Amino acid sequence: MVKLFETPALDRADHDVIREVHDLRISLAHFLRVPKRWNGVLRRTSAARAIQGSNTIEGYTVSEEDAVAAVDDEPPLAADEATWAEILGYRRVLTYVINVSTEPGFVIDETVLRSMHFMLLDHDLAKGPGRYRTKEIFVRDDRRGINVYTGPDEADVPDLMRALSVSLAAPRDGDPLVRAAMAHLNLVMIHPFRDGNGRMARALQTMELAQDQVVEPTFSSIEEWLGNNTQDYYDVLAATGRGRWNPANDTSLWVRFNLRAHHLQAQTVRRRFDEAETQLRRVDELVAQHKLNERVGAALFDALLGLRVTRPSYVKLTGLDERTATRDLVNGADAGLLEARGERRGRHYVAGEPLRAIREELRTGRKPLTDPYPALLGQLRRALPTD
Repeated sequence: MVKLFETPALDRADHDVIREVHDLRISLAHFLRVPKRWNGVLRRTSAARAIQGSNTIEGYTVSEEDAVAAVDDEPPLAADEATWAEILGYRRVLTYVINVSTEPGFVIDETVLRSMHFMLLDHDLAKGPGRYRTKEIFVRDDRRGINVYTGPDEADVPDLMRALSVSLAAPRDGDPLVRAAMAHLNLVMIHPFRDGNGRMARALQTMELAQDQVVEPTFSSIEEWLGNNTQDYYDVLAATGRGRWNPANDTSLWVRFNLRAHHLQAQTVRRRFDEAETQLRRVDELVAQHKLNERVGAALFDALLGLRVTRPSYVKLTGLDERTATRDLVNGADAGLLEARGERRGRHYVAGEPLRAIREELRTGRKPLTDPYPALLGQLRRALPTD
């Protein structure tokens, strides 16, 4: 009989953390139900950060500006061709997750997973997009020059993936945060594909969370947080997998690691929502002070968030013709609120000194996030297998 990694028993502290995460997610959903000028911008940057985070883990590093360019279907500023192909592939997967996973009756099965994998890697058919691997597979730690995990035998992959699909389609008992974490773990441990297994596992986790329909998939993902804490993510997988496929291993550390990530990411998103209100008010004050058209505030808000502003992105944001859009951006630069970079097609705008001052003021005034599991990272270090 095929077995998968099983959900651990949760203690009272775990249930307290789960309750706190759900309270945070409900508060985020409440914010999003009320139309705000910043909803669309934060939705866009959150999607970009998820794309950036999940790909950074795999070594495909891009700036947040280029990740936003991927969301906006614009060319990159700095990413090379090979990296950009990977970024666009993951953008397709995330777009699919966001748009179909909340549909009534949607079921995650093998066909869905193989289709997602094809979307991810169809730019490189040599990697077998949409097809299970037919050879053994290892996860290598290049830093130490050793293999740290051996996947299950390739002959077992089809049966394991069928078992995973059955578990994903089963009645949705248990907490969605825990279910999604276990879906992530099982897929990444099965390692069913020649390439892209980590990104597929993280996308599957976001898809599982989306089906809970508490808060939009864009804001329920922890891919950004995992990308910013890559070594901890590698370590908890190593501590749980312990070198090879063994579904009898204890998964409690993995689940708590994910609950902690959800808690900290939800706090971060809530803080961004709160700051957006202040940021927009300050932008409005600057627009009025410099007697600019109100619509220029959209460009200033993007720049205040640390993004580059291009004429095409501003045209898409406002619906203006190119000549008017160019005049608006030049006016913003003349007022010192934007600074021009590059020439001709590479011309873009970044935050001027007044916007940078607002950004720094908000950053220095932030309160530290509350860690729901203060001892967890220490436990993780002690649980790591020795060489």
